[in-house]
Amino acid sequence: MIDSFILNALIAGICVSIIAGGLGCFIVWRRMAYFGDSLSHSSLFGIAIGIVLGFNATIGTFITCLIFATLLTFLQNKKILSNDTLLGILAHASLSIGIIAISLSNQYINLDAYLFGDILTVTKEETLWFISSAIFVSCMLFLIWEKLVLITINENIAIAEKINIKLIQSLFLVLLVIFVATCVRIVGILLITSMLIIPAAAARQISRSPGKMAIVSGLLGIISILVGVYLSIIADIPTGPSIIFVLTAIFALILLSIRRY
Repeated sequence: MIDSFILNALIAGICVSIIAGGLGCFIVWRRMAYFGDSLSHSSLFGIAIGIVLGFNATIGTFITCLIFATLLTFLQNKKILSNDTLLGILAHASLSIGIIAISLSNQYINLDAYLFGDILTVTKEETLWFISSAIFVSCMLFLIWEKLVLITINENIAIAEKINIKLIQSLFLVLLVIFVATCVRIVGILLITSMLIIPAAAARQISRSPGKMAIVSGLLGIISILVGVYLSIIADIPTGPSIIFVLTAIFALILLSIRRY
C-alpha cells in the first residue's frame, strides 16, 4: 500500500504535469522560455510576503506573479527597454527582494524547499488546490486553444478573424501564473521552467499536431513525476532535481532515436 505522503505527492505532480502539457507548448512555440523563468523567479517575493504577513505562500505567489506579469506587459508596450533586459531586471530584483524579506522575517525558512521543490511534503488538503487548478487551467486552455494557436501562427490572421488578442494573451498569462504558483512546491523556483520546456520540446519531436503535442507533453510530464519520485525515495536524492533529470533523460532518448532513423 502506498503511503499517504507519496500518494499526495503523485497526485500533485500529475496535476502540475497536466497543466504544463498545454501551457508548455505555447512557451516553446512563442519562445517565451525566458519569460517563464523570470516569472518563476518573481514567485519568491510572493512567498516572502506570505511568510511575513502570515498567509498561504501559494496565494502570495499568485498575487505577486500576476502583478509581475501585468507590470512586464505594461513596460513592454511602452518599449522603454528590450524584452530580455526588462525580464532580467524584474526577475532578479524580485528574487533578491524575496531573499532579503525572508532573511529579515526572523523565521526559520527552508529556502532549499522553495528553490528546488519539496513535493513529498504536500498535504492532503493542498492536493485539492492542485486538482482544482488542473481542472480550471485545462478547461480554460481548451476554450481558448484554437485562438491561441492562431495568434501564435499569425497575429494578422487572428485580427482578421476578429479575435481579441489582448484578452486571449491576458488569459494565457493568468493560466501561466497559476502554473507557477502550483509548481513551486513540486520542483522549486529554479526548475519550474524545466517542467514547461522539456516535456513540450520532447513532445514536439514526435507529434504532428498541436493537440497531440500537448497530450504527449502532459504524458511525459506524468512519467517523469512517477519515475522521479520513485528514484528520489530509493536513492535518497532531492525530488525536484530527480524529476527534471528524468525529463532530460526522456528528451535525450527521444532526440537520439529520431536522429538514428
